Amino acid sequence: MQDSQTIIHVIFLIFGGTAILATLALFTRQSLLVAYMALGMLLGPWGLRFINDSTLIDQSGNIGIIFLLFLLGLDLQPRNLLHSLRKMNWIVLTSSLGFFTSSFLISLFFGFSWSGSLMIGVAMLFSSTIIGLKLLPTTILHHQHTGELMISILLLQDIIAIAVLLALQAIGDRAFSFKDIGYILTAFPLLLLTGYLFQRFVLARLLRLFDRIHEYIFILSIGWCLCMAEFGHYMGLTEETGAFIAGVSLATHPVSLYIAESLKPLRDFFLVIFFFSIGASFNFTYLPTVWMPAVCIAVVMLILKPLLFSQLLVQSGESRAVGTEIGIRLGQASEFSLLITALALHGELITPAVAYTIQGATVLTFIVSCYLVVLRYPTPLAASDRLRRN
Repeated sequence: MQDSQTIIHVIFLIFGGTAILATLALFTRQSLLVAYMALGMLLGPWGLRFINDSTLIDQSGNIGIIFLLFLLGLDLQPRNLLHSLRKMNWIVLTSSLGFFTSSFLISLFFGFSWSGSLMIGVAMLFSSTIIGLKLLPTTILHHQHTGELMISILLLQDIIAIAVLLALQAIGDRAFSFKDIGYILTAFPLLLLTGYLFQRFVLARLLRLFDRIHEYIFILSIGWCLCMAEFGHYMGLTEETGAFIAGVSLATHPVSLYIAESLKPLRDFFLVIFFFSIGASFNFTYLPTVWMPAVCIAVVMLILKPLLFSQLLVQSGESRAVGTEIGIRLGQASEFSLLITALALHGELITPAVAYTIQGATVLTFIVSCYLVVLRYPTPLAASDRLRRN
């Protein structure tokens, strides 16, 4: 009974407090993600200590990331992937090299180790899929060229992020060796093959028989996602990798669009908890050590990302207006930066100072980037009627 009361109390604090801070965030034109993390900092073990035990929060938040990667996999249709690779591969690779090099050199300048600087550089490669898409009106996302370009860039970045997660899983928790490389190269294709065969000979038939029962599709998709997540963990990979493959295996099925839409509220519920846990885990005793490099990295990313994306898109034949808008919309770090950091810290691949530097820089880019987008471009959260688009 006590455990149940504790869970209810924690959820009450998270969502009651989030409702208040989210209201303030909307009035100040900030991303709701910032409100989630700010509440974690305020109520967590290093703030007012309303919530001291973060184990439950971390586990619940990880479910949000599992659903996030499952939905990303559902969008990864082979046709769209090939189109993205042809059109945007050199832009993503060139920009990633620029983001990595600049943040890597800044980290070395501030005295971080080579391995720590390497991780900071990798964490700054990505732009936020959640912020990018949530601040993009539906009419632009699905019906305009700008939305197509943004999705292509984010899709390729997501693939790179998955590869980084796999690499971290390969070298984390145990000494790195060629045996580990062989293991990861074997486990990943086996997971892919399992997902493909089960989808083709079991899931496809079940969906064909009961595709009119929406409640069943909802339950089946959740079960499939969590089953593959658990199987991925059993194979020595991450739960997130298993969920991603579960989504990819269903991407070509016509029902994938319905599954993606129906699972978004559930994903958002757990993502609130995930971002709350990120804020709650921030240790303010490291602030004097990490605030200067975090601010410097954030400022460089906020300037470099819009400029580099804009220039590369213009060179590819896009108009200056389209290039500038996409650059500003993608001018932040990513939730993958936080996920990669958490995994690297768990595997003792980086020090806490490195982790908190990445977290600080990421949160700063979230705040400033969201503010710039909401002020300049159409978004569902715009304060003015002229820019508000659903």
